[in-house]
Amino acid sequence: MKRKFTINIGKLFGIIVYVLAVQQRRLVIRNLRFCYPEWHDDQIRKLARRVFKNFGITSVEVCQSALMSREKLSRRYRVIGEDILINALKANEGILIVTAHLGNWEVAQHYMNNFATPFSVVATRMKQAWANRLLNHLRSRFGNTVIDKKGGLPNIMQALRRGEIVALLIDQSRRKQGIEVTFFGREATATPAAALLAMRCKSTVLPMFCVRDPDGQLTIQVKPPLETIRTGDLRSDLQTNTQIMMNAVEEMVREYPDQWFWTLKPWKVAYPHLYREWEERRKKHKTRKKRRRAAARKTNSPATPR
Repeated sequence: MKRKFTINIGKLFGIIVYVLAVQQRRLVIRNLRFCYPEWHDDQIRKLARRVFKNFGITSVEVCQSALMSREKLSRRYRVIGEDILINALKANEGILIVTAHLGNWEVAQHYMNNFATPFSVVATRMKQAWANRLLNHLRSRFGNTVIDKKGGLPNIMQALRRGEIVALLIDQSRRKQGIEVTFFGREATATPAAALLAMRCKSTVLPMFCVRDPDGQLTIQVKPPLETIRTGDLRSDLQTNTQIMMNAVEEMVREYPDQWFWTLKPWKVAYPHLYREWEERRKKHKTRKKRRRAAARKTNSPATPR
């Protein structure tokens, strides 16, 4: 399928999602207004539409990649900074790739199949079993390993200590596990997992992102290694190193604001009023889920003898 056709189909799909997914559209617009308070409403809405268009293009590209050979897939992207990765591989100390939900993060991982060093991607298990199976197949069909994010820390550490490559998305964190950082000039939370891994395993930390050029060409950008700070104060070092990594993410998001996944909520702890209705729905969903579990236990429990 030619690139232009892919782009047009993806944009159309993105606009359909923009129109129909009302809650997601509101969330994107709210986040954009929060980060760009000086922008006019027209600017925000235009950017929001571009965000959904890029999401649509990425979705189509991911579906296409399931039917492509490694050779055809490699023609979909170019690489800037490959020498940085090659030099890091020579050290044989393990490489931690930090990236974000930017551009086409799913296709980017296939680039790592060009190297002999084993590569693993850390992923969150999807709620839908079919979606989880599909994504795991796409991520591993050329030899990559998928590590479940939940409980996966020991496996990640073992891989890094063997001198392997591990990629981790760092722009999404759970409320209880997040660490305070500054993102877009506002207090936010981010996962400290990457910083902890870098400190414990003494791995090279490489920011790597896959963005879409104006003509639709995908470009994988390998950035210079990030310095890992070690002062002996674990809590302080975790915060400092996580901030360094998030700065690298913010720099790319500011350069390609229409390609980031603006439905994420890194500011939800410090600014809960931004997401009050989403939090209310989340609580209601959890309550209904608990009730269903309680009802199921009651139904399945043996009858009490009289």
